[in-house]
Amino acid sequence: MEIIKGELRRLRSGLGSDDMQQRPFLVRVRFTAESPARVIADARAVLNCVVEQTDNWPAFERWPELLPAWFVQRCAPEHAELSAGWSFDVRAWFRKWRATASRQNAHLDQGPWTLSGWLCDFDPTEEGMGDDRSWWWWDAGSDEPGTGWVEVATTGWPFGSGSLFWLIEASGGRYLAYGA
Repeated sequence: MEIIKGELRRLRSGLGSDDMQQRPFLVRVRFTAESPARVIADARAVLNCVVEQTDNWPAFERWPELLPAWFVQRCAPEHAELSAGWSFDVRAWFRKWRATASRQNAHLDQGPWTLSGWLCDFDPTEEGMGDDRSWWWWDAGSDEPGTGWVEVATTGWPFGSGSLFWLIEASGGRYLAYGA
């Protein structure tokens, strides 16, 4: 729970003195954009909304009301089976996905993601994978005009970065890459 509290604080206020004393494993994702500050602000707004719901995770039908409309609109349409109320075994799918070669899975990290697929990475209930999340917002900024970066604390390398990449891409970032 401390991890989530720290992440919420950093999303809302940036790095604090407590954060400077920690030594997490940090990964930086770089992107280009007309307004890197806008991309960062939009990504923060979406992630803040999701992370603050962790203690009381809403039903999927409520998320379009909770998240910024622009983010929901940029997500891919839901699969027909989900829209019709068909149950989807996320854990079985994830086991199958992990057993598949990483280059076969590479296309799955390309956006746009469905809203349900993206939220699954944060969902702390039995249906989701949020109890096994592998990254948490740490910091973000811009070094020069037209470029920005988001830094996340992670459990190690490699990590499940697809949801992070989609968050940045949906927020307006382009040409995402890892870098210092």
